[in-house]
This record gives sequence, C-alpha cells and structure tokens, in this order.
Amino acid sequence: MPLRSRRSCLAVPGSNPRFLEKARGLDADQVFLDLEDAVAPLAKADARRNVVDALTEGGWGDTVRVVRVNDWTTQWTYQDVAEVVGKAGADLDCVMLPKVQSADHVVALDLLLSQVEKASGLEVGRLGIEAQIEDALGLTNIDAIATASPRLESLIFGPADFMASINMKSLVVGEQPPGYDVGDAYHYILMRILMAARSSGRQAIDGPYLQVRDVESFRRVAGRSAALGFDGKWVLHPDQVAAANEVYSPSQGDYDHAENILDAYEYHTSEAGGRKGSVMLGDEMIDEASRKMALVVVAKGRAAGMTRADVWEPHGG
Repeated sequence: MPLRSRRSCLAVPGSNPRFLEKARGLDADQVFLDLEDAVAPLAKADARRNVVDALTEGGWGDTVRVVRVNDWTTQWTYQDVAEVVGKAGADLDCVMLPKVQSADHVVALDLLLSQVEKASGLEVGRLGIEAQIEDALGLTNIDAIATASPRLESLIFGPADFMASINMKSLVVGEQPPGYDVGDAYHYILMRILMAARSSGRQAIDGPYLQVRDVESFRRVAGRSAALGFDGKWVLHPDQVAAANEVYSPSQGDYDHAENILDAYEYHTSEAGGRKGSVMLGDEMIDEASRKMALVVVAKGRAAGMTRADVWEPHGG
C-alpha cells in the first residue's frame, strides 16, 4: 500500500456538517470522518449521509480521506461500509476499524470491502485499512493483526478504551496516571505497536490528547511517541494540527543533514568516489548504517513536502 503522510490525523464527527465543512480548509495530513464514538446511536444513519456528501463534494486536495466505521460488535458496521464505500468509495482512501482484537476482524473488513468494491464497480483492493488497537486483547494479538491483510496501512493506539480495558486508575487521556511518577506508563504499549508496525511495513499512529486547548502539553506528549519513531498522532482541534505537523517532521537541519549523508555515501561508494565503505562527512564518520538511518529521516521529510536548504557537493563536505 502507498506510504502516506499521517503526521496529523484530524477526527471529525460525521454528525456535524459544520465541522465537516471546516475540515476541508485545515492543513491536516489526514482527516477521518467518524461514524463511531463521536456519533450518537440515533444519529448514525444521518451521519452516514453527511459523510457521503462531504466526500463526494470534493475539495479535500491531497488530504488522506478516511472514514471510521463502527466496530464489529455493533449492528452498524456492515451498513457503514456498504453505504459509505458503495456511494463514495471513489472519493475515499481508507477505512478505519476501531476496537480490533484479532486478525479475523481485519480479514472480515477486507472481505466486505472487496464485495462492496465489486458491486460498486470500484477497483478491488485500492482502499486501505487502518486498525485501531484499543484493549489488552488487541495488543496481545497485534503481530497477527499487523499481517492480516495487504490493505492494512497503519496501526493506531486508542488510549481511552485501552486505559479502561486494563483498569488504569486515571480519567485524563494522554497524561500519566496518578502515582506513576517515573518513566512513561504507556511506553510498553507504544513500543509494542511500533514493533508490530515496523516489522510488517505499516505506519504507527499515536492516539489523541483530549486537553485540546493546551497546545504546549500536546507538543510534549506528542514528542514522546515521535521520539520513538511514530509517524503521527490524532488531532481533535484545529490548534493541534500545526503542532503535530511540526513534531512529526524532522527539523530542517536534520533533513538537510540526512540528504547530505545519502549524497555523500552514494558518491564515496562509487568508482569516482574511491569505492569506500566508510568516509568522513565533516566531523562524522558515515557508513551503510548511517545511510539506513538517513533514509528514515529523508522519507519523513519528503513526505512532509520539505525541500533542502543545504546541498552537499563532492569534496565540499
């Protein structure tokens, strides 16, 4: 599946046409139109129609367009997929499945998507899947979930439901629980999701920070998962979008340096550069491992649309 930029993943309730319209003008990498927790049971049918209208009206530019359907334990999942994909599948990129507990949940969505795509004349297999890990069982089965379908693009941490599933003594989503004064209570969960994602070639997305007007605290919390290697984070408010885009992008200096490592390594390992396996780049020795690390930073920078401010030249670095 394509590697899409997901630094900021904006949640928009499908039951709120005003929010759906406003989301078009924001600089979020991804917008997911929600049919699940943000929509009351009695508003589900209207929300589906709103989401179809919002998708088919266009105006989303390069934004990754996603719909979050209801989970398989509800009576709404089938109709969510059939109606939204059937009527707006050509204007959609992915379907997000919440509360994924086993590989079977992903396989079932894959099969249903294929049937709806065939019935609607859509390209079979084009739509991606995003799997939300929201409880202990889902985390236990995450390796199988990560490889359950070639459609799968990302694994997402759902902190609120997860906290409830493990009886965590806290009501504040995104912050450390009371009494946990050393380290990060979510470190194991985040690393487990990240390892499953990376070992299967998927992206890893952090969950939301609910104190939506406290942007500095959002930056602090986002910085933890960004430092581990996560690709992005949910945003619940327009004020969080720019912060997420910044936190999950490399700095200009790091991006330039990574590009220069690739150029220098390519040159010095060539015939013209002396076929060297390791070489000095300024005061730093670089080798094949350096190249692999630089590729990660460069990929994130290019996905974010960054351009170089400093270009390395042979014998000049």
